This record gives sequence, C-alpha cells and structure tokens, in this order.
Amino acid sequence: MRKRFWIPAAALAVAAIGFFGVAPGYLEASMNRVDGKELIKVSPEAEALHQSLLIVDLHSDTLMWKRNLLDPANRGHQDLPRLQAGNVALQVFSSVTKTPRGQNYDSNSGDTDNITPLVIAQLQPRKTWSSLLECSLFHAEKLDRAVAGAEGGLLKVSDEASFDRLLAAHKPGGTVGAMLSIEGLQNLEGKLENLDRLYAAGFRMAGLVHFYDNDVAGSLHGVNKGGLTPFGRKVMGRMEEIGMIVDIAHCSHQCVAEILATARRPVVSSHGGVQAVCKVNRNLSDDEIRGVARTGGVIGIGYWDAAICDTSPRAIAKAIRHVRDLVGIDYVGLGSDYDGGTTVRFDTSHLVQITQALMDEGFTAAEIRAVMGGNALRLIRAGIVPMSPAQLEQKRAS
Repeated sequence: MRKRFWIPAAALAVAAIGFFGVAPGYLEASMNRVDGKELIKVSPEAEALHQSLLIVDLHSDTLMWKRNLLDPANRGHQDLPRLQAGNVALQVFSSVTKTPRGQNYDSNSGDTDNITPLVIAQLQPRKTWSSLLECSLFHAEKLDRAVAGAEGGLLKVSDEASFDRLLAAHKPGGTVGAMLSIEGLQNLEGKLENLDRLYAAGFRMAGLVHFYDNDVAGSLHGVNKGGLTPFGRKVMGRMEEIGMIVDIAHCSHQCVAEILATARRPVVSSHGGVQAVCKVNRNLSDDEIRGVARTGGVIGIGYWDAAICDTSPRAIAKAIRHVRDLVGIDYVGLGSDYDGGTTVRFDTSHLVQITQALMDEGFTAAEIRAVMGGNALRLIRAGIVPMSPAQLEQKRAS
C-alpha cells in the first residue's frame, strides 16, 4: 500500500520539479526573442562615440522573470553583463503585476490575469500570489538584493545623491544605475497611501495604466478608454508632490490629454512609437508629442515591431528623427521594452546599433548624446526631486 502511494507521489514530485523549474524559463525564452536578422555594420567612429555616451533606457520588464539579474543569461534581452557590454549608464526597471489573457492593443478587460499564474509558477513568496502591491514590493526587494550582490556593479537611483554618485562612478563596462518604475497603478489596490509605500521601496516613475482600464485611468487598450478618474487625479497630484515621474505609456488618448493639460512637472512616455512613422494605435500622435514636449518631458522610442513597424535600428532612428524634426532634439530618448514579451533585432549588449543608425541618419554627436541618454538624465534628475514647500504652497493656492 505504501509502495503504491509512493510511486504516484514521486511521479507528481518529478512533474512539479519539471514544471516549476523549467516552465518559467521556457515561457520567457519564447516571449522575449531576438529575431536573428542582419545587423548593420558598426564603424570604428560609431564604436568610439558609443563608448563615450551616458546611455539611459527608460523601460524594461526584466524583474518580472525568474533569473538572477547579475548572471549572464542565454535568454531574454537583458542582465547586468549585457547592460555593461552595451555601455548602459542607467536602466529603468518596471514592475508588471497584471496583464489580461488574450492581450491585444484594441480592447481588454481586467477580468483575467496572466501574471499571477507566472508568479505562482516562479514560486515567488505566497504574499505576492494574491496582492499586486506585494508583487511590486517583491520586485523592489529583488532589485535591492541584486544591488547588494553586485559588488558595485549596480547602483540603485532614488534621489539626487544617488543620481550624482552614478554619474561620478559610471564608466564603460562599469557601474550601471537602476531605477524602479511601475507599469499600471492597479497595484495601489485602490488606496492612495500605497503610493507612499511604493515610493519608500524606491519607485520613482509610474505608468497609470497597462493593458486594461483600472481605478486610476483609462487604458488605450481597455474597454471604455476613459480619462483620469477622481482617484486618478489624486494619485497624479501625489506623484508630482513626492517626486514620482508620471508615465503616459498605455494611457488612452483622453487620459493623455488630461494628464498633459494638468501636469505641473515633466511627463514621460517611457516606451512606444509615433503614429507618423508607425500607425499603430498605441503610438503617439503629433499633438501628443507636442504636449509631452511642452511639459519638458521625454518620449522613449521602442525597438519592437508595433512601436516602429520593424525591428531594425534604422527604423528606431527614423522614429527618433520624426520627434526631433517636430519638437526638437531635447524631447526624445530610448525605451526598449526589453523582456516585456517583445521580439527585437538586438539585445542590450548591442546598443551601438542605434548609435550607428543615428550617425547614418545624419545626427550630430551632440544630438546622439542627447537621444541616447542626456535627455532622459535631465528628466530623471528633475523628476525625482520632491516639490519644495514653495511649490507645494503654489500648487495648493491654484
């Protein structure tokens, strides 16, 4: 009797080990691919310029997956060795907590969830299985552990002092800055005070929505596609007060318009494209580009097909050129969406591909410095500083 019980129990244990040990990695490898198409030839001049840049990527989803950020991986798009090889100075790591089944760009409800099954399969702490807030706090803890184990290779950026330390410490192949962001504020779980908990954990940027409407705002991919909710207006106001940059990526057009009309600080579109170059609904119109520029913000151009209607570095450069020609060089940057279920031409170790494409497009060295990181550094340096007492008083009086 015991033997009969032991055999199926052992088989079940082996199956469980296989599922929990193999399935998450297989899923990540299948969702985050490099397409293998030909790269452009990199000149010695482009390589030399690239090594002199301070490069910032405004959005990746690497923290979502079960692997050590410090170890070189044979899947996905990003880890510390590849960030160093690509000469990245600062990477913004996003926390993804919920996406709908059958996810698409047109219409999704929040009734289903892809992420919680992944959380369970990756054997994350039990508290993350039933709380989106705890899932984001776990991502913050995961980054903190990576920083602690990186022996100076990673530096968490959360205030002016750490920002300045990064700029002083960074050199090619050396220290990489890491800043936390959020993709969809459904992780507030309806409580404004949870924004302060996330801020305390180090989050300094947040997109209000992701692929479905939530209690903060309407998503471009949601059912109703509305604007800011009353709760969302309180959230945005609090973000501006404490120094958490407002990200309009995935917001409905009405939501974008309302944010741009009321913003008192620069906003970001962390990852996406522009309609004039790639007519996909998630990409920004020219009016929205102008609106972001008026706030002093930055538009991060993505690398996947729905952002640029291709995956080539030349298509990335073409989208960047459109923003430059429309509003000026100061308002455009990089937003890869690496490890966010995207297929791209190159991983983060080959960012020199963009430098070369921009050179081929006729951008000057100064313009390339601005696009590859200078603009994003300006945005972040200003955006993570809490409002001064005088600014708060002025805000309350208006």
